Amino acid sequence: MIAAGALAAPAGASDARDTPLPPAIAEIMAKPQYANASWGLLELDPAGAVLRSQRADEMFIPGSNAKLFSVSAAWKLLGAEHRFTTPVHALGQRARGTLRGNLVLVGVGDLSLGGRTPRSGGIAWTNLDHSDAAAFPGATLTPQDPLAGIEDLARQVRRAGITRVRGDVVIDNRLFTAAFDPRPTPVMINDNLIDLVVAPSSAGRGARVSYRPRAATLEVDADVRTVGAGKPSQLSVSGQAPGRVSITGTVAAGSRRLVQIAPIAGPGAFARTVFIEALRRAGVRVDAAAGGRNPVAELPPRKSYRRATRVAAYVSPPYADYAKLILKVSHNLGANLGVCLLAVKAGQRDCEAGFAPMRSFFKRAGVDVTQVVLADGRGGDQVDRATPVAVTQMLRYWLGQPGFEAFRESLPILGVDGSLAEVSVTGPARGKVFAKTGTAVGGDPLNNLLAVQAKALAGYFQQADGGWHVFSVVVNDGGGSSGLEATLDASEDLGDIATALWQQANP
Repeated sequence: MIAAGALAAPAGASDARDTPLPPAIAEIMAKPQYANASWGLLELDPAGAVLRSQRADEMFIPGSNAKLFSVSAAWKLLGAEHRFTTPVHALGQRARGTLRGNLVLVGVGDLSLGGRTPRSGGIAWTNLDHSDAAAFPGATLTPQDPLAGIEDLARQVRRAGITRVRGDVVIDNRLFTAAFDPRPTPVMINDNLIDLVVAPSSAGRGARVSYRPRAATLEVDADVRTVGAGKPSQLSVSGQAPGRVSITGTVAAGSRRLVQIAPIAGPGAFARTVFIEALRRAGVRVDAAAGGRNPVAELPPRKSYRRATRVAAYVSPPYADYAKLILKVSHNLGANLGVCLLAVKAGQRDCEAGFAPMRSFFKRAGVDVTQVVLADGRGGDQVDRATPVAVTQMLRYWLGQPGFEAFRESLPILGVDGSLAEVSVTGPARGKVFAKTGTAVGGDPLNNLLAVQAKALAGYFQQADGGWHVFSVVVNDGGGSSGLEATLDASEDLGDIATALWQQANP
């Protein structure tokens, strides 16, 4: 419930006129890298009054700042404590441990399905997620078994007394349909990715390559050589699961393990395979072959499942834990999934139907929806736009909510963790700014550069008396470089701008 009197009136176009900026910020914006760039900035004091503003009511490419909108909507409309219950139904006749019929695992949109859950609960994450391994070096894996939920369901089936399945095993992926990129599915194993881990040996010898999750329908061919220490590592991945994946190239001796990824192109078929294999490990004989297509023609009508046929169920951690993963590491698949879950909550299957309840929520939260354009949940569509005014309105909404502390702590912390772990690590504001990053980069073949289409940073910091400032800073068309140098420089510059704002509030 929104506390009607908890916030000052949100800043709009009329009270977000340009103001003078501190010299430290003006100098950053005047760097040669930003000669052709457009900057937007808005900072509000704890009462909601404008402190600093530049082009705050103009539209900018937000990058992953869009996740502030999509995650906020999912958090509030689904509920912070919402848990996903993934059931398995035994459809057919059961006698003396034998099921003469089909075993059906029904997807409910659980992003992790146990694959990131430690024994203590919650959702594990690393500062640079495996889903970004193709774009950024240094991705690391969480230690949990990505098949943990599947294994748990298989053991439950065996404990329910089923020792043989004489029919088939089917994955019901009909909960929703999505056209987003990356595309969520109702059942997802390891973010619908295969992890390939390359560990160097000594120069001149083959590197050690491992992969997860394993499946009978997946073959991995590796031809990676170890080169001398200090030389560049160059890896190439092709193929998909189910099927054959190849990884070739070189890795430098003495370097850290490198993570690469390959797509799971048939999520239903892959989930079926690993579930059949898990059932067999649990002591359940399955007559059907583990390979092949997911036999969706065998599924019953969508809403015909009965509690009496349920033989297993995996219950997830609460949604707030997923939201923390999405915001900390800018998890694109999870952000897109949120839109789909809102569509399902509204009784629809097309994920685009999730935007209607999202829009209604924004209006109730005091966000001017005319200053936001969203075509996905992650901020990766070419039409996505937002003004600094709208971004700060979304952030200001949370200040009046009982879940503010949990939301704030779910954001990356400057110089400490998530997508801000390597930004401003030695600055005075380290650990004091909680903010969502945003990045949009693209190839520029004309100039042979990687162009910085957008870098954004928006969130909170506290002044000495305890009040929270809200800020949004974004740059579009911020130069380019042959590699990631311009992108990383822009990240550091936005961190320095946030530091300068913090210093103004904490002299």
